[in-house]
Amino acid sequence: MTLIKSISGIRGTIGGAQGENLTPIDIVKFTIAYTRFIQKTRPNKRLRIVIGRDARISGPMVSRIIEGTLLGMGANVINVGMCTTPGTEMAVIDYKADGGIIITASHNPKQWNAMKLLNEHGEFLSDKEGKEVLRLADENFNSFPEIDNIGTVEYIDNYNDTHIKHVLSLSTVDVEAVRKKHFKIVVDAVNSIGGKVIPKLLREMGCEVVELNCEPTGNFAHNPEPLPENLTEISKVIVREKADLGIVVDPDVDRLAFVSQDGSMFVEEYTLVAVASYILSLKKGCTVSNLSSSRALRDVTEKHGCQYFASAVGEVNVVEKMKEVGAVIGGEGNGGVIYPELHYGRDALVGSALFLTSLAKSGKTMTELRQEFPSYYASKNKIQLTPEIDVDRILSIIKQRYSNEKVNDIDGVKIDFENEWVHLRKSNTEPIIRVYTEAHTMDLAEALAKRIMSEINEICKK
Repeated sequence: MTLIKSISGIRGTIGGAQGENLTPIDIVKFTIAYTRFIQKTRPNKRLRIVIGRDARISGPMVSRIIEGTLLGMGANVINVGMCTTPGTEMAVIDYKADGGIIITASHNPKQWNAMKLLNEHGEFLSDKEGKEVLRLADENFNSFPEIDNIGTVEYIDNYNDTHIKHVLSLSTVDVEAVRKKHFKIVVDAVNSIGGKVIPKLLREMGCEVVELNCEPTGNFAHNPEPLPENLTEISKVIVREKADLGIVVDPDVDRLAFVSQDGSMFVEEYTLVAVASYILSLKKGCTVSNLSSSRALRDVTEKHGCQYFASAVGEVNVVEKMKEVGAVIGGEGNGGVIYPELHYGRDALVGSALFLTSLAKSGKTMTELRQEFPSYYASKNKIQLTPEIDVDRILSIIKQRYSNEKVNDIDGVKIDFENEWVHLRKSNTEPIIRVYTEAHTMDLAEALAKRIMSEINEICKK
């Protein structure tokens, strides 16, 4: 199976051999390394670390191992239990903790789990910091606190409610405007924590909720990535229930996708575009998304007379760029909305609340609102990696081959043509090369992807 150590944390499949999967021994090893890293930044201090998890079947097991290891390292634990990723991030801030560990493999299938590592700001560790954790994990360590210095644990079972209150208190969220619309919304939370949190948020905004896959069993009803091919059931339910829209989240509730009233996809790339357009109508400022995100955000930003910036892929990179340019809104084209007024993390709760406020004030249907934005179509493909594939060589050859075009190599290789683009990069979370393309029609986007993938296959044969 697989164990992946990257900027996105420690991610792997449960069971199997140590060092090749996310086994109990690996969990202990990386928890110790993370604690040592945090201790180096806060010498002579009793650490406070928040831990939270999604509804994965392995979640309780992983959580108990991490909790016990932290206690054995002398850290006090604030365990928020089953909690969203953005909620766990905000708990670090609210409890003035020194860091946090989120137990979730996000959109990966149920056999996966992961440890996502946070700093004292509730944000992911930087690439440099993550590498230091990995270095410490490879060092021998055999000096643990004695009995009077082990940590304590505090269990918080209602932090999701606190997160909802934070969202609804934002000046840009108009609960009364949404309440007056009496929206009927179908929610597909893929049998994870979003099934508890999103319906409660919506009901507090006066919406009628139809729950679909909302029992947090960890047995995902379908592939948990919120892509159109995985959302056929909710489309049918929306039409049958005569609902105004559908809301889909991934297992840890940091990604957000909408489905229109006729069952058509709003498309997750346009989650950030729609929310950003609303925020920019209230406050001028920069926007940021990663290189793999739609050009539509750039177009909408410039329409509002503001400036758009691109970052490398990865939430930490988007956040870093947002802080650098003072962005008022940012995120990723995978449905990840980052709203700094709340916190610097992808958050499906704040994304939902801002979107519904915008929809309510517009007086439009979902399909009418979607027509307001530039029309782009994305084709997202992947090439499975094998040990003999030299990714750096492939990217170098492609970069040279298209050197007459606008090329950005801060993260893999992105080639911007006049009316379309392709972005090639090695995934942080899976053993694949991602091949993302975008154009004004799906046929053109798929044709570009097919052409580039064919070129890569030819390079691999040489």
